[in-house]
Amino acid sequence: MKKIVSSLLIVSAFLLTACGSGNTASSSASSTANSTTEKTSASSDATSGASEQEYTDPSQLKESYDVVIVGAGGAGMAAAIQAKEAGANPVIFEKMPIAGGNTLKSSAGMNASETKFQKEQGIEDANDKFFEETLKGGGDTNDQELLRYFVDHSAEAIDWLDSMGITLDNLTTTGGMSEKRTHRPTDGSAVGEYLVDGLLRNVHEREIPLFVNADVVKINEKNGTVDGVNVKVDGEEKTIASKAVVVTTGGFGANMDMVVGNKSELKGYVTTNQEGSTGDGIKMIEALGGQTVDLDQIQIHPTVDQSKSLLITEAVRGEGAILVNQEGQRFFNEMETRDKVSEAIIALPEKSAYLIFDAGVKERVKAIDFYEKQGLTKKADTIEALAQEINLPEENLQATVDTWNKAVADKKDAEFGRETAMDHDLSTGPFYAIPIAPGIHHTMGGVKINTETQVINTEEKVIPGLYAAGEVTGGLHGNNRIGGNAVADIIIFGRQAGNQSAGFVKQ
Repeated sequence: MKKIVSSLLIVSAFLLTACGSGNTASSSASSTANSTTEKTSASSDATSGASEQEYTDPSQLKESYDVVIVGAGGAGMAAAIQAKEAGANPVIFEKMPIAGGNTLKSSAGMNASETKFQKEQGIEDANDKFFEETLKGGGDTNDQELLRYFVDHSAEAIDWLDSMGITLDNLTTTGGMSEKRTHRPTDGSAVGEYLVDGLLRNVHEREIPLFVNADVVKINEKNGTVDGVNVKVDGEEKTIASKAVVVTTGGFGANMDMVVGNKSELKGYVTTNQEGSTGDGIKMIEALGGQTVDLDQIQIHPTVDQSKSLLITEAVRGEGAILVNQEGQRFFNEMETRDKVSEAIIALPEKSAYLIFDAGVKERVKAIDFYEKQGLTKKADTIEALAQEINLPEENLQATVDTWNKAVADKKDAEFGRETAMDHDLSTGPFYAIPIAPGIHHTMGGVKINTETQVINTEEKVIPGLYAAGEVTGGLHGNNRIGGNAVADIIIFGRQAGNQSAGFVKQ
């Protein structure tokens, strides 16, 4: 008979800072004599439907598995599904009370090139173009072997998700990209909860055990080969044996001591990260001699609400919004890379700006409904009334919007050279504004891996049996991550980690 678990998990604070997905969650567990799972219901105002999260009862924990996966975000679940498909017996340990990690908070979408959805919609793209634009966005500092693998396997990752009922066929653009290659759910909603829901469903269908409130505190090794972990479950630390370990614990964007220790100028910034992003995986891998790269490369996102640390998805700009300063004037190309847009905002006297958009943008970006319910938006029937609402010069803001609409009509932004996200002007009332400023968003540095997701030690050698994927790793994004590349990263390299770890088990 299974252990009966009854609890109320307070997770609304965990999800409050969702990057546009607008997640709020409550959890309850119910059990019968034959039950094997704890069920958690999570609901969202910004995505359709509700999440039904199921977790394995702690009483079902075994002493050994083929592959231990540390972290139940997108990378961890992708690795688990792929490892299972490759014939291995994986388990997932998640230290937080719910699965999803920062993936739940993802908003813009998943970048991929040469996909079937692009072709269906007449979008001509190329892996080489995706490679070059990501390399340029990262300041030519990206690990080019990782980047090449990344772009060349992006389309098949979209197909893999689609084969599991996770369809990303709504396309938009993010900063630094010249083509519509950011793939979103069909209704244009934020990708995070939809992706987590779909991955969880597939984890359950494959009967992969997923334990929450399971904090891995140590990765073990014997004779130089990783052979399991120590994990705290129900207050008790247990040793779990395995033939391989995959670390997918995310970055350290919520560990302000670690953030400031690596980049002191970020002291005082708000963070969009969920509270579990504390760098645990990096520290455990370092304890085994693992090498780290680019830890000082920490991305700030240009459009963050400062009152609740809510990231305003890049899709708002990707669907036509503009940025204006306190004079009601545009001041930069809104679709430049995140680092450059952030720098332009910080250079303003007030170090903040407004996103300005219309009802058309709101219709195309479902996450805006959540921002509105959170009280982040200002609304008016005309541009002049909106200017009054946010205390900007009326004539200036009207002139700015008129100039922008002409630029859209002419397909030429003479002021700032914007070339993308100019499919729609801002002429459909009502009109909206959201005050924003930069906030800490993504840690681009982490442990060093190769294209097989094997962890590399400080002597440039592989640590046998140890794999890593997602934000816990470094090198792929260089000194600036392109919006939409994080979701691609976790799926592409999560799959690879699952395949490679399963292959190692069979040796």
